[in-house]
Amino acid sequence: MTTNERQVTFQEISKEGYKYIAGGVVSLNRKVDPHIIFREGKGSKIYDVNGKEYIDYHAAFAPHFLGHNCEAVNNAVIEVINSQFSLIGSGTNELEISLAKQLCNLIPSLDLIQITNTGSEATAHAIRLSRAYTGKDHIILMLGGYNGSHNDVARIVLPSLKQIGQRKVRGEYLFLSSSAGIPEEVKQKIHCVNFNDLASVEYVLQKYPVACVLTEPVLQNIGVVLPKSGYLQGLVDLCESYGAVCIFDEVKTGFRSALSGYQSIANVTPHLSVFGKAIANGYPLGVIGGKREIMGLFDEEEPNKRVLIAGTYNAHPINTAAAIATLKILQNSEVYDYISRISNLWYSGLEALFVEKGIAAVVSRNASASCTYFSKEAPNDVHDILDNHDFDFDLKYRKALIEKGIYQIPIACKQNSVSYAHSEDDIYKTLDLTRQYLRSL
Repeated sequence: MTTNERQVTFQEISKEGYKYIAGGVVSLNRKVDPHIIFREGKGSKIYDVNGKEYIDYHAAFAPHFLGHNCEAVNNAVIEVINSQFSLIGSGTNELEISLAKQLCNLIPSLDLIQITNTGSEATAHAIRLSRAYTGKDHIILMLGGYNGSHNDVARIVLPSLKQIGQRKVRGEYLFLSSSAGIPEEVKQKIHCVNFNDLASVEYVLQKYPVACVLTEPVLQNIGVVLPKSGYLQGLVDLCESYGAVCIFDEVKTGFRSALSGYQSIANVTPHLSVFGKAIANGYPLGVIGGKREIMGLFDEEEPNKRVLIAGTYNAHPINTAAAIATLKILQNSEVYDYISRISNLWYSGLEALFVEKGIAAVVSRNASASCTYFSKEAPNDVHDILDNHDFDFDLKYRKALIEKGIYQIPIACKQNSVSYAHSEDDIYKTLDLTRQYLRSL
């Protein structure tokens, strides 16, 4: 089937979607060009409705750490269904206790946890807990971070230089909401600073009654922006000095970076953490956890101090079983060793290809997560990206590889993800097709 014929099929299906779905696609961050209609995924591969195969490095925004439709995880789900395990909605059960116990044992910062359906829900709960615990209302977020879709965090992830202005030595940037309908009084309590900028964090802490500092330990929604040495511990120290809660949003870094999260790599203990995505290998599940005295507010005896957490589908047995099965696999250290080896094979190969072609590029990486920046150095913050990255070539590069059967989402500066299902053949094929494209330039 020719490219034009495939496009006709995609357009026909897409047209039908627009008749019934607002925007034509569920979750509008999936609305990209080319708009390919995918049907299935297995291991490291995804397939469109015409049967074309792609090696997948998007991984649905990163949850498929073990690959699409991991047999062991799916079997655990099927077993729960066949055993008539059901969503009862009364009391606890063995599955949720088992998952909670595993998480608290695996991640030292977690004294207690609660389970949600998404990472976005978990960050909302973390902010509410922080406000209740501190008695303060203001929050600090990172420019270039993504922490969900609720009012307190819904900002433009990668704004333009015109929108934010030049880098500030010590100060904050406007909260540029990514959605209409957010009240002005909410925006006034949100303060955005650059990642890796402790001076600006302290500036805001000194100026406002701040409940929490919420950050991804590695910015992985604008590629992969790593923390400078001492930065994450500096955040915890500042929060403790000014009576704020330090929250690590490990929805993307958790389990992909290491079994105990990126916090274990940095050797830093946040007050609260949230997890999601890779924890259940594509099944919807989020987690919030942390210090007992903060998490205990969910069950505080005094009603005026108690923080609400509720959800009909929280810890649904299907998703909980998927998470338990995923964690069981990840506790085999050979899984991480393999993913590290296969990821580094791709990274080193890519860097060699760009050197060979004379293209300024750097592959910034955090374990299985990576992003190729078309600039001379890896960025430390949003301003580095805006000042130095070749956005036009990035998008052109991604679209060319998609046409060749290598799927990286066609949005500049988005993370690529390697899974346990990727093989050496996948990597060599990816490098060969990348070489073909670069030599055609």
